[in-house]
Amino acid sequence: MRIDINLATRPYEDARQFWMRWGSGVALLVLLTLALVGLAVHGWMDARRDRQAIASLERQIAERDTERARAQAFLDLPANRSTRDQSQFLNSMIQRKGFSWTRVFEDLEQVMPSDLHVTSLRPEMNEQNQMVLTMKVAGDNRSGAIELVHRMEQSPHFQGAQLVSEGTSQTGNSIGAEISAAYIPDPRDRSAK
Repeated sequence: MRIDINLATRPYEDARQFWMRWGSGVALLVLLTLALVGLAVHGWMDARRDRQAIASLERQIAERDTERARAQAFLDLPANRSTRDQSQFLNSMIQRKGFSWTRVFEDLEQVMPSDLHVTSLRPEMNEQNQMVLTMKVAGDNRSGAIELVHRMEQSPHFQGAQLVSEGTSQTGNSIGAEISAAYIPDPRDRSAK
């Protein structure tokens, strides 16, 4: 038996070494691809559950909106208008009566910088039925008002604090500012009353 090997035209290649290097690299890529496909399928399944939950919540919201529209239409009937108006008036009076000036000043005392003092305070109800405090403060410099806004943002009793306006007094020796924030009383205070 005769074997002809011409190394000049066909150089010797170590195929085993080639397959060991590249085969292991391809195997790792295949495993990585399978892991990524698995994660994508898992994410798709989670997203499908989320879409179903969102659809269920949207159906509930639509049902509540329909129910609310029916109730509003019932209250808008001429026979029910006076009862609705009286109820709204009484509810607003109860909310105003439940407003505790003492508690507001205690909460303000916790966040008020020492170089600042309140010159006026006006509570009002907004469209979302939240108590909004609009206060005018005075101090020696502007930084006190800015510090008050930052402290109110960090407090659990005030939300959406913002510096509405600022200016100097007529004498020019103090800085005044108007600050607005939603007031959120501590729910434990209501149970104590």
